[in-house]
Amino acid sequence: MEGRRSQIVLGLDPDPNALWSTAGEPVRGISAESSSAERAAIAVADHCRTLIDATAQACVATKLQLACFERLGAPGWSALEAVAEHARAQGLLVIADGKRGDISVSASAYAQALLGGTQTPFGEVAGLGADMVTVNPLLGRDAIEPFVTAARAAGAGVLALVRTSNPGAADVEDLELAGGGSVWERLAAIVDELGAAGVGEAGISDVGAVVGATVPGHLARARELMPSATFLLPGVGAQGGRVEDLLPAFAPGRAGGLVTASRSIANAHLATGEDPAHAARAEAERLREAAWALG
Repeated sequence: MEGRRSQIVLGLDPDPNALWSTAGEPVRGISAESSSAERAAIAVADHCRTLIDATAQACVATKLQLACFERLGAPGWSALEAVAEHARAQGLLVIADGKRGDISVSASAYAQALLGGTQTPFGEVAGLGADMVTVNPLLGRDAIEPFVTAARAAGAGVLALVRTSNPGAADVEDLELAGGGSVWERLAAIVDELGAAGVGEAGISDVGAVVGATVPGHLARARELMPSATFLLPGVGAQGGRVEDLLPAFAPGRAGGLVTASRSIANAHLATGEDPAHAARAEAERLREAAWALG
């Protein structure tokens, strides 16, 4: 990550009704014989590839919001695979953002779909091959462990929700526990415990945390509780978070914090009136410079 001199993650949550291509020339590959789902998926993949091409030099990874692809059915999953492959070709890590949370067989199946593959009597079925996945730890430690096991086998990582960026996070995550501390602090402790065996030479664990950039006041405490975890920091831009407020996240080094931005990059042209690709590139570069100054 450090070699790219960037801590910026391009978030991709494509809306079929708001794609760059819909306002321009027809998308290659769409035909009259294609179904609605196929046409939407082709356009979504084209949009995402163009956005990746525009911003890859300023980013270290792309975060694929699985729901935005899955809602398009089987063609949507094909688009997801195509976008992930294109991101890798551009040298980006791929983060599968599905916030999966389950136990036992179901958790293992999710992990196989996103991180590894599935052995069948008919041969192995390859999964998405993501470099990182987001998981929901509210079911407890055994909801995370199957993902950690699969990630370590694949040389990948896990990012557990700890203190999220949405306003409603306070409804549950900030609640105080009878034994002291808050729910999110207990989740942070679990992340640190599960990640202890996966700390590499750089001092960064393969089990990280999602910590919202909209609540920078929690970052110092989160870093105290998770000294080796990579923090995925959503909420910059459209949700009001600022890169300049995220300094504690980078305590372990530049790879300690990954700043993710989606709409603020993809929709930058709406504020500037510039070509979408040019505006997106400029916004990604601005965020990269701001994050680099903190690291």
